[in-house]
Amino acid sequence: MDARRGNRGENRPSRGSPVSGAGLAGIGAQFALTILVFVYAGIWLDRRLGTSPWLLLTCVFLGAGGGIYSMYRRMTASQRDAKHKQS
Repeated sequence: MDARRGNRGENRPSRGSPVSGAGLAGIGAQFALTILVFVYAGIWLDRRLGTSPWLLLTCVFLGAGGGIYSMYRRMTASQRDAKHKQS
C-alpha cells in the first residue's frame, strides 16, 4: 500500500461482488417501491376509468412480478460475477 495514496476504495465491494447486507436491503427497498408505484398507478387508473378494483389488482400483480424478476436478475448476475471472480 502506498502511504501517499491511502486506503481509498480498497475494501469497498466492486459492482460485481456478491450481494452484501446493504445490497439485499436495496433489493428489498426496490421491490417495495416497485409495488407501491404500481399500486398508486392502479388506484389512479381505477378512479379515472371507473373500473375499481380491477386495474388496482392487475397493477399489484404486475408490480410484484416486475419486482421479483428484477430481484432474480440482480441475484443471478451477482452469483455469476462471484463465480467468475473465484476462477
